[in-house]
Amino acid sequence: MTMAGQTINDRLLAARHSLAGQGLAKSVCKATTEECIGPKKKHLDYLVHCTNEPNVSIPHLANLLIERSQNANWVVVYKSLITTHHLMAYGNERFMQYLASSNSTFNLSSFLDKGTVQADGGMGVPGGRMGYDMSPFIRRYAKYLNEKSLSYRAMAFDFCKVKRGKEEGSLRSMNADKLLKTLPVLQAQLDGLLEFDCQSNDLSNGVINMSFMLLFRDLIRLFACYNDGIINLLEKYFDMNKKLARDALDLYKKFLVRMDRVGEFLKVAENVGIDKGDIPDLTKAPSSLLDALEQHLATLEGRKVSAANTPTQSSSSHQRNVKSAVSALSSTSSAFGTAAASSKFDATNGIDEQLKAQVLAEEEAAMNQYKSKVSSPTSSGAAGSSAALTNPFLSSPPASSAGQPIVDLFGAASAQPAAAGAASHHHQAPQATTKASDDLLQLGNPFADMFEASASAGGGGSNAAGGATGDAGDGASPFDWGATDDDVGAK
Repeated sequence: MTMAGQTINDRLLAARHSLAGQGLAKSVCKATTEECIGPKKKHLDYLVHCTNEPNVSIPHLANLLIERSQNANWVVVYKSLITTHHLMAYGNERFMQYLASSNSTFNLSSFLDKGTVQADGGMGVPGGRMGYDMSPFIRRYAKYLNEKSLSYRAMAFDFCKVKRGKEEGSLRSMNADKLLKTLPVLQAQLDGLLEFDCQSNDLSNGVINMSFMLLFRDLIRLFACYNDGIINLLEKYFDMNKKLARDALDLYKKFLVRMDRVGEFLKVAENVGIDKGDIPDLTKAPSSLLDALEQHLATLEGRKVSAANTPTQSSSSHQRNVKSAVSALSSTSSAFGTAAASSKFDATNGIDEQLKAQVLAEEEAAMNQYKSKVSSPTSSGAAGSSAALTNPFLSSPPASSAGQPIVDLFGAASAQPAAAGAASHHHQAPQATTKASDDLLQLGNPFADMFEASASAGGGGSNAAGGATGDAGDGASPFDWGATDDDVGAK
């Protein structure tokens, strides 16, 4: 495996797919090479485009990626997972639907790559991590992608793509029964993401860095959706029966634990260079809210509560606690919603403006250089003159042939003097040289040929008459065609 450029295995595999006419397999191979860098954008964009094409088999594409994930090389396996995650996020929903409905998942729970060591040992990737250290992250990443597919199978929608916010949020307006069934599925997916558990020093190569950015993107959207669901849960908590309230309290306690873990993940994101302004703020609910929820559940279950809390005081304090908690969580929801709506971390929503301007400037400079080297065929330079001499289709004759007569393509092939006395002139008309361009298809002009033949025949007859006149002294008349009957009778 080499750091720069594709390996021999990559090139041979791509050539094999090209010879077999397997364009989709070749693109998957290009996106999952052994180079220790993330999949290239042009390959990912092409695969995203393929998911939107009706004539591309989504099962075939998914199976190709799953097949690449069975490779022994950790870079190939990791990049196949990244490509799959990218298609889940940006590709057509058909791709996600197939992964959720099929039994083909990433079976990498025991993956371990012992084939590469660090550059200090004389092999491997310079400056990279050995495959043995990357293997745990591959196993966790595959587990998260499986959880993402399972959550889609259970809910029939992607939590990262649902509407968020107070007005149109899907979990914000969900009824209590459905909400209590939805939040555990969302928690399971969020747990799979948080179990990736990487630190700043682990993000040491382009492959794991790209997977971290995709996970960061999903985390922002998942927690924004999760936060909306908890707000909805708290607003309905005091109207629930005993069973639903018990489940709701358990979900809220788990939410508090996950909020701390999300905060740790965001700290890692800040340490690896993500702008602090792009990381949303976490605002926690007051701790008194948890006590109020527990006291309400104890009341429903008939357990003893604190004597200081009378029903009236308890009700008023509950309202204040819920109001303050909803206000705090709403600010968190707004911050995460703004970050989720931002396209800064979207790999497919445009490119960096500075990079775009640089590429356009380079392209314009290259085009100007090309135009300066290649001149127009009708230009007055040396190149233009030589091109004009060899191009019979030019609209105007070149300057070097300005003194020559214009060729009449529909005239006679050769122009001879009509009068016989023209030969006695001091200057004889020059013969027109025959060129290939005079008659492009060499078909001739039948009308001109006809008249030329007639003129030639007439000239021959005149010469014969002149000869007969010159011999009139011998007693023969040019109009004497023979003896008549009268002449015969007279004789």
